[in-house]
Amino acid sequence: MIETRRTAARQMWTQLPFFVWLILLWMLLWGQFTLLSLITGTIVAIVTTRVFRLPPADLSGRINLWYGLVFVVSFVGAVVMGSLQVAWHVWSGKHPGTAIIAVPLDTDDDLIMTHVGVTASLIPGSLVAQTDRKNRILYLHIIGVKNLDDVEAQRAVVLRWEDRIVRAVGSREQMQALKQREAAARDTSSKQASSKENA
Repeated sequence: MIETRRTAARQMWTQLPFFVWLILLWMLLWGQFTLLSLITGTIVAIVTTRVFRLPPADLSGRINLWYGLVFVVSFVGAVVMGSLQVAWHVWSGKHPGTAIIAVPLDTDDDLIMTHVGVTASLIPGSLVAQTDRKNRILYLHIIGVKNLDDVEAQRAVVLRWEDRIVRAVGSREQMQALKQREAAARDTSSKQASSKENA
């Protein structure tokens, strides 16, 4: 009985951000931040979550404020730079080169995949064209791609967004997996550097 209550309380706590977001979305849609819009937004959120039930999305319950700030600042900078680059392509009149690239994500989590996709789509010059949830692959339409080096660079950019999101809101297990991938990448780089020196 006590364990059931604890489980229910934990589920309510982890789902609370979704509930609050629905209320805020309702208030933004009406353009009012009043007590009436708060009450009606709460009613709409309750009805929406009860009538249109979706599979539960388990939040990690972990938020790192520093990495959250790093993500926000990086995102704002990327939006500004993306806007300038798109404006330059339009102004110059030259064909910037486009491609659809596949980006296999490292983290097997629907929420992280959604966050990465939304982030990439909000930055001018890139847009998610399709997702492969089973294989954790995002297909993005990218502007400003001329060769394979550009493709790899764009893929690396998306994977860096994934890393930032995991650092900000990922679970402890996801953070541990990220650190292991980074350690493996460092080992690989050092081995390649050693082999070049010995050659």
